[in-house]
Amino acid sequence: MASVSRTGTHQLLLLAGAIALAGGLYALPKGIVKPKAGKAELNQDAAQTATRDGGGMATNGSKADDSSGPRPAETGTVGGEGGATAAAPHTQATPAQRQELNTLLAQYKAGANAATRRPVAITLAERYATVQRFDSAGYYLATVATAQPSEKAWQQAADAYFQAYSFAASDERKKMLGGKAMELYDKVLAANPSNLDAKTNLGMAYMSSDNPVRGITLLREVLEQDPKNEKVLYNLGILAMQSNQLDRAAERFGELVKVNPTNVNGQFYLGIALSRTNKPAEARQALLKAKSLSNDPALAASVDETLAKLK
Repeated sequence: MASVSRTGTHQLLLLAGAIALAGGLYALPKGIVKPKAGKAELNQDAAQTATRDGGGMATNGSKADDSSGPRPAETGTVGGEGGATAAAPHTQATPAQRQELNTLLAQYKAGANAATRRPVAITLAERYATVQRFDSAGYYLATVATAQPSEKAWQQAADAYFQAYSFAASDERKKMLGGKAMELYDKVLAANPSNLDAKTNLGMAYMSSDNPVRGITLLREVLEQDPKNEKVLYNLGILAMQSNQLDRAAERFGELVKVNPTNVNGQFYLGIALSRTNKPAEARQALLKAKSLSNDPALAASVDETLAKLK
């Protein structure tokens, strides 16, 4: 199942928030980091924009089948003519989508067995992802994987929970959803220890757990197996920035843009890291490159702001 992305060319902040040792995970960043933003501000910005996981009404992971649980379509989707409710300000569902979800939920509950519920569960997961309720999508994909275990099925469920985790606004939600993602990625890796994408996401999920060192270890293991892995290079760079290891961050992003010179996020963060290590000429080059690769006005504004302050 394809993941649903938010508007904006840059997915810069979400992974930055999530991979931070302070309790975020940069998984699929969704905003542009301000040139002078510190860790606290990055985490605050992430919290303001990372509210896409469903959450479940008044649940905290202790209820509803090993997850925050699927919520009925009428709770936390939208109110009125498309306005988001306070329970789920991120969700954008039309009345027709709510009606379809309710119909599918009734069909799922009426299913006689796992075999008859499976196609309905798959459709439910797709529809929940469409309205950005990724934890509910993960819940139904996990039921599919439990009924018919396979590497692909476990990864689809894990990826959905990981996406919900990446958008979680609170530490409690991050921990709960990250734990579910880790559990499912472990099943993926049990089926195929060479699945580096699953191993990467597992490592990132560990970053907001009680064992972030394990997360770093997993990311480095992936890099040892695949030195050109863009996802890992990017996240290790973000981690270095979050821990104020700016030279190390510049090194990671430098490696990333060597692998892929058109990686907008890599060029942008390389420029930011270099600007903070008193390398204005190199920073200018990277920032202008990032700007040339994207039509995102927010990126352009951030680049211009940084360039104006370079000596």
